[in-house]
Amino acid sequence: MSGTHVRRTRTPDFSLSAPRWCRPLLVGAALGLAFASVGCRITEEDVHRWGSRSQGPRKLVAVLTHAKYPTPLRVEAAMTLVRMKPRGGRPVGLQGNDEFVGLIQALAELPADARTELLTGVVPQLEQGMLQAPAAPGGIDESIPYKDAAFALLTHDNGGLLTDPALRKRLLDALVQWSNTNFVARLDDSSQVYSMEQVLRLLKADGVRALTAELQPNGKKIDVVARLVRDLGDEATKLDASRRLVEVAKDVDSPEWLKRKAPAVEAANKASKLTVTPAQFEKQLALYQEEELLRVFSSMRSVGQKPATTYLLAYAQNPKHSEKGRMAALAALEGNLERGNPEHAKILLDLLSDDATPDPVRDLASRRIGELPREQVAERLYALFQHERWQVRWVAASLLLRMSAAEHLDEFMKQLGSTKDMALSEPLAYGPLLQDVQGAQPDELVARYADRKQPAQVRLSALGYYYAHGTAADLPKVEKYARDDQRVPRCHPDAKDCDWECAVSVGDARELKKVATVGDFVEYCIKPTLATKGGGAGGKQ
Repeated sequence: MSGTHVRRTRTPDFSLSAPRWCRPLLVGAALGLAFASVGCRITEEDVHRWGSRSQGPRKLVAVLTHAKYPTPLRVEAAMTLVRMKPRGGRPVGLQGNDEFVGLIQALAELPADARTELLTGVVPQLEQGMLQAPAAPGGIDESIPYKDAAFALLTHDNGGLLTDPALRKRLLDALVQWSNTNFVARLDDSSQVYSMEQVLRLLKADGVRALTAELQPNGKKIDVVARLVRDLGDEATKLDASRRLVEVAKDVDSPEWLKRKAPAVEAANKASKLTVTPAQFEKQLALYQEEELLRVFSSMRSVGQKPATTYLLAYAQNPKHSEKGRMAALAALEGNLERGNPEHAKILLDLLSDDATPDPVRDLASRRIGELPREQVAERLYALFQHERWQVRWVAASLLLRMSAAEHLDEFMKQLGSTKDMALSEPLAYGPLLQDVQGAQPDELVARYADRKQPAQVRLSALGYYYAHGTAADLPKVEKYARDDQRVPRCHPDAKDCDWECAVSVGDARELKKVATVGDFVEYCIKPTLATKGGGAGGKQ
């Protein structure tokens, strides 16, 4: 066509009958057959070269999947796909892309017998690649492509690619050794297709058994190891981890630890151009030590077991330790107490009853007591009903009521009725807990224990139910108590925050009303609260 340049495009030929440089020679009839059979065979050199070519994965997969090629060459094609560098952040050799399949999909499409024959040659090389010496700090870990390929083979199609038990065991054993070597660096290596945690969750107990060696003074990733041991470890591994964490905690809570860390704190101050006095520096170190110890406690919480539990109980019991540290120790005991161990119950009950125990520590001790069997702690809790501090009785009684069912309530109310004094806050706390008593309806319990025959302490507690769970519809139920002249208990002479007073609205103002009788309690504390709440009558829904 005049004035027009026509550009012809050639469709690329990906045929693997011979390398491209051979093809012109094949037109010669005299040399064609001889060269095709000898000089133009696909070689390992070709396979390795394709590993860096744009269409290399397609050619490598063709070699891998065609039985006409020798098995060693097919195995080398597979390993070249394993070692292929990622493209655009994607491991195309292993996983393929939109244009071609990768190693895993290619293997999946082979018949099982043919696949096993190839994997018999692939697995030893993956094993060798995983077990090569770790990279120097900051270097590239050359073992990772082999690990990723091994993991993919073991997990694709629920393990259906690798059915030979001996081959599976070799890869699993190599993965155990790989994951337990240079753990900290490999945990954070972002070049992996499959994370260290994915590998360990495949290996389960075998994967984390040796990781407890990472739980040592100045160790890194202690929290991660503890969590993995909790999730995957067997009992022996958890026990070993627990022992090691105790040693870590003892080290952190030592003068030697402070000496080791002092230079780092000094350097941080200099870097921040911060000038501190010796006293301020000591406080910095102490806070640093406390925070590190609390991190260890968190790991102990993950692992549990007797060594950690014993250490945490002793730490919480020691008044020389900070309130924050004692609270952290008690928090770390959650779910880790031995329910049948009387010593655990004794330590916690001693903390609860000791006047010197700070209230926040006492509160956490009560929560841990709540995890123990009721029969193991009820007697000591009832004894605290006569404690001079109403706050101690409040904690003990509230805890015991939460642990009680309907068959326990007569005993509970009898003990409560024998108390010599009471604060207004107590019945307002006990009453609402009737909502959750198993085996009885709250309205029935209120009616029974608000009866005139009951002691004032019991009646007030029953009527206190309406303070939290009542509505305006319950006003007729409480009205009959509004003129009751039974006297409320007195406060202990030395009690703090024990005033029997409730605030009521008088016009636009709030006025404190003295509560001297059960009727006053209903009139000034319960009815005003009910009047502000709409809805139906209280009770379990």
